[in-house]
Amino acid sequence: MKTSNVPVLILVLLYINVSTEWPTHTVCKDDNLEIHYKSCDPQQDFAFSIDHCSDIITHTFNIRAAMVLRHSIKKLYAKVDLIINGKTILTYSETLCEPGHSKLIFCGKKKGEQLYYEGPVTLGIKEIPQGDYTISAKLTNEDHIAVACADFTVKNYLDY
Repeated sequence: MKTSNVPVLILVLLYINVSTEWPTHTVCKDDNLEIHYKSCDPQQDFAFSIDHCSDIITHTFNIRAAMVLRHSIKKLYAKVDLIINGKTILTYSETLCEPGHSKLIFCGKKKGEQLYYEGPVTLGIKEIPQGDYTISAKLTNEDHIAVACADFTVKNYLDY
């Protein structure tokens, strides 16, 4: 390596270590609905997308999600908070994976394995609330370590 490239490399490495936030990603955007997300895990980002925002209104829509596991999943717990104006309005939690009782295809995956899902998802709600709000989602394993964590910003201007 040329010595003139060394200072540039050092600056890049320092910048990477100083940066503690992941970029905001757009899940989908149309005239009436915008959804963005940012990983809240300082060590890992992940990929997530929806084919079309308008599909969400049909209650079943196709998603794509991918990440590399930093921790194994024997048990997996989900916690989702609905936050409006900085206040948690609603909290939902569910066990997604347990030995002998798994709701997801990636239950039992090991550290270092890639998770990839492409297919239909059904929300089980009749409509997406109108307005601007945040949905904070966190998946933790049996050791209470975050497997994935994201804050979703939803802007819904659709009048049902």
